[in-house]
Amino acid sequence: MRSAYICLSKKVLNIRMQQLLQTLKDGTMEIAELSLPIPGAGEVLVRTHFSAISAGTEGKTVSDARKGYIAKARARKDEVSKVIRLAKSQGAVSTYKMVMNRLEALQPLGYSLAGIVMDVGEGVRDFKPGDRVACGGTSASHAEAVVVPENLCVKIPEKAPLDQAAFTTIGAIALQGLRRAELSLGENCVVIGLGLLGQLTIRLLQAAGVRAFGVDLRPELVALALQSGAGDACLRSSETIEARIAAFTGGHGADAVIITAATTSLDPVDFAGLISRKRGKVVIVGNVPTGFSRKNFYYKELDLRMSTSYGPGRYDARYEEQGLDYPIGQVRWTENRNMQAFAGLLGGESLSLDGLVSHRFPFANAAEAFDLVLNPEVHKMGILLAYDVSKSTAKVAVAAQTRLNPMQAVSFIGAGSFAANFLLPEIKKHIVLSSVVTSRPHTAEDARRKFGFKNALSDVGELLRAKDAGAVIIATRHNTHAALAMQALQAGKRVFLEKPLCININEYFAIKRLLGSAGTPDLMVGFNRRFAPFIIEIKNLSGNMPLSINYRINAGKVATDHWVHDPLLGGGRIVGEVCHFVDLCAHVTGSRVESVSAQALAVSPQQHDTFAATIRFENGSVAVISYFSNGNSAAGKERMEVYGGGSTAVIDDFKSLTIYGSKTKILKGNQDKGHAAEMRLVASALREGSPFPVSTADSLHATIATFALSASITEAGRKIEIIPYEQSWTLPEAN
Repeated sequence: MRSAYICLSKKVLNIRMQQLLQTLKDGTMEIAELSLPIPGAGEVLVRTHFSAISAGTEGKTVSDARKGYIAKARARKDEVSKVIRLAKSQGAVSTYKMVMNRLEALQPLGYSLAGIVMDVGEGVRDFKPGDRVACGGTSASHAEAVVVPENLCVKIPEKAPLDQAAFTTIGAIALQGLRRAELSLGENCVVIGLGLLGQLTIRLLQAAGVRAFGVDLRPELVALALQSGAGDACLRSSETIEARIAAFTGGHGADAVIITAATTSLDPVDFAGLISRKRGKVVIVGNVPTGFSRKNFYYKELDLRMSTSYGPGRYDARYEEQGLDYPIGQVRWTENRNMQAFAGLLGGESLSLDGLVSHRFPFANAAEAFDLVLNPEVHKMGILLAYDVSKSTAKVAVAAQTRLNPMQAVSFIGAGSFAANFLLPEIKKHIVLSSVVTSRPHTAEDARRKFGFKNALSDVGELLRAKDAGAVIIATRHNTHAALAMQALQAGKRVFLEKPLCININEYFAIKRLLGSAGTPDLMVGFNRRFAPFIIEIKNLSGNMPLSINYRINAGKVATDHWVHDPLLGGGRIVGEVCHFVDLCAHVTGSRVESVSAQALAVSPQQHDTFAATIRFENGSVAVISYFSNGNSAAGKERMEVYGGGSTAVIDDFKSLTIYGSKTKILKGNQDKGHAAEMRLVASALREGSPFPVSTADSLHATIATFALSASITEAGRKIEIIPYEQSWTLPEAN
């Protein structure tokens, strides 16, 4: 993600805005006052005028949140399965804490709005303050101000009403369903499900010159479809429905059927097969099951198609987060271009949403609006939240706070799931938490409440300028680590940085040069496994003798499109994770890496996520790191075998340690990879002004050794000596 983290803001500080949030634990809703978000590179800051509520998607989210735990489990069976697998690998207590962190977190709602651009981030050329825009995606939440990626933002024609434009994202979903149906002027289409999506589909079909027939369970929606422009419409329960559709289609059956219903019933898909013509198309837009009867689909050779939300680009991080567009010559209609098309229709005479907005609520009454969404007795269609745009966005006064001793306080940049589950619960016991900054204001506010931070901010610059914390803990995405660490060091802060240190060699040398400058504070990378109880036990036994280590990591598969594989975001799994294991082997042997040689499985040459590496250390120790992405998780993730002096120590997934010597010693416990002990030691070092428990030199050394390991793989296993490897690079000129 192109993050606001790395843009030190020059905006007015302490500007506040409000956002609707709920907790998944019990569905509690509130309108919280938060810091104004700051647009990062490729992002647009928008002041919301209207946001649309999706009765289907958002209604289910809110309904599930208000259910009890058992009902939640029944509604989200896939997530329950994930929890069970997690409990098997990490233990019930740890899993319970992670699940509760998730359930208790403040969550935004909403994904379709319209407003006015307030500001733009670096690199944004197509938008400027004052532009009328519609926005989509999870960033386009119910809030007075939002930051959205530019590919999820489109300009609104001057003639398009802002309130109607708030439905642009939902309209793009309907429009993508039409595109998947590939209908031509004069053809016919049956729309099953006449909620908001179905009504929009009817109106878009009319605008496209396609004859539409509507089907629903409720008579008022059938009547509205006729007002929306359907040539005919009928209740699903009508005994004459098949005959009416046959007459409507000239006896041939529907050219296409678009299903916009949301139901657990198989009837919509089965009925679509019944009423389609031979070689017709059935497009699923709504949330319906597909375990349908084969007969009609086989006999008629029907084409069953899924429509993915707003269109091509949806769920692709490179498109939505990094702003990489698909060439129009290859992909005519992306999600952004679908949004543009819908907004363009609103600005003309071919599409109007008159009659589709059933309810309007002031933003302050948002909770009341969602109560209505969940009330089955009330007819609703399009629901709008209207914002008080006359409200001032001036700087607000901040109450005077007790000045903290910088050595007794630490601030956080990033408070995602890793920080919330592994870092914050422990470190809050040992040191004062000053300020927290995240890229989205609600996550900072959630961390403030849960862990006791003094301030929840949106601006990294404000955090680094503050004098009440002498250190910063950085737990953000990998691509932001180097820039944030250097900004913090230059601001005079000690830095604890979650691994990796950086994701490319140029960043490495820039950090190393800065750390070598007089007066620069120290830095530690979060190599937590050093502090695991079983590792401490091995270190106490091994002394200074040369050791042999066999370290097997059954890492498992990560989807090829996951951000960790992206060289610009995650740096790859070697840089992002294997640095842990290189450092741990160096720590156990008590020696620095002298040389590495590694070869990867040929089936994944780009990702290098299945490999074996041989590492030789300066004291004569040898380690073999085997990293597998092609195994089965039932085998456990990590197994370390340490040989030396006639003894063998085996750590199995950090749950047990077996020491074979004159007597066999077996130690067992809950999985502990050292996070808690690491945080205690870091807090102690900050309070006392003593060195970090992992030295800056060790943090740098593990990083360059990991880069060398990666280079060996790309060079077919060539042995690379660390010192010559580092010296072979031409250091970039200092800025």
